[in-house]
Amino acid sequence: MKAESERRKMMAQLYQGRINTAVDYIEKNLKHNFRLDEIAAVAGFSKYHFHRIFYTFTGESLFQFIQRLRLEKAATLLLTDPVKPVTEIALECGFSNSSSFAKSFKQYFDFSASQWRDLKSASCLQESNLGQKDSNQGQMLSNPGKDSITENVYIEYVNNTQIWRYEMMENQNRVVEVKDMPEMTLAYVRYVGPYKGDGKLFEGLFTKLFQWAGSRDLLRFPETKTIIIYHDNPDITDETKLRVSVSISVPPDTAVDGEIGKMVLPAGKYALARFELSDQEYQEAWDWVYRTWLPESGYQPDDRPCYEMYHNDPKTHPEGKSIVDICIGVKPL
Repeated sequence: MKAESERRKMMAQLYQGRINTAVDYIEKNLKHNFRLDEIAAVAGFSKYHFHRIFYTFTGESLFQFIQRLRLEKAATLLLTDPVKPVTEIALECGFSNSSSFAKSFKQYFDFSASQWRDLKSASCLQESNLGQKDSNQGQMLSNPGKDSITENVYIEYVNNTQIWRYEMMENQNRVVEVKDMPEMTLAYVRYVGPYKGDGKLFEGLFTKLFQWAGSRDLLRFPETKTIIIYHDNPDITDETKLRVSVSISVPPDTAVDGEIGKMVLPAGKYALARFELSDQEYQEAWDWVYRTWLPESGYQPDDRPCYEMYHNDPKTHPEGKSIVDICIGVKPL
């Protein structure tokens, strides 16, 4: 009985890993006109069984999942890139024309795309009964405004890197760097669901990933980067569908198996804001980046996933805090 149980567990992990591979492929190619046999082949399943397997592991049909990701990406772009035409956003997110996008967007959000854009901020979304989704470290679309505890801001340019230094009251100085980050291959364990303030959840995911990586001699700190990727906007996506990938950097030719997946984090310009945080302080940190730094930076977020890069084991910190960079892909306004 125990052997059979272990076999079933291994098969479930294998299937979950394949579904994650399909999801990564869809997310990376949202503007593409997908075919069932194409996605099934990416996942290593027969097209005749893929629909049922996908629904079993995600709770959504393949079409529902693709449509939701497209609509939620469009909703985020409408808020973060307010000058881009609605039709251009629709095409970028995989809709064949503006009329089909308009109908689908209205059905999903109960607002037209223009009405949604006019809301402008998460506070307006909350007033419109859409509500702010629970999030732990997820991004926040907020009204721009100066943080009341900022005293002075200094900007430096060092080796093609822009550095913002904020002098804060109560000795809480903050630094944000904007620099080009290299492409990174990541091995990951994925979680779908609520995660706000749940340090135990992330600890368990990291433990699982480190056990896998340690047995393969892949943990080589400080060269190995420890990263959490946030695939969804918690102000838009229902918390039960929020996806996070707890990850480490690995060589590109690393073989993965079971529920351990592999993805490529694209290169490009990122803003890196350094913090020392307890489990309950992440939301405030993300809010500060979006509310205080971003509006005065001359940048806007692009559509690459945002992530956190960790630099210590919190158990070794005198206050039990994590030293972390909040990393947001950016482009000029």
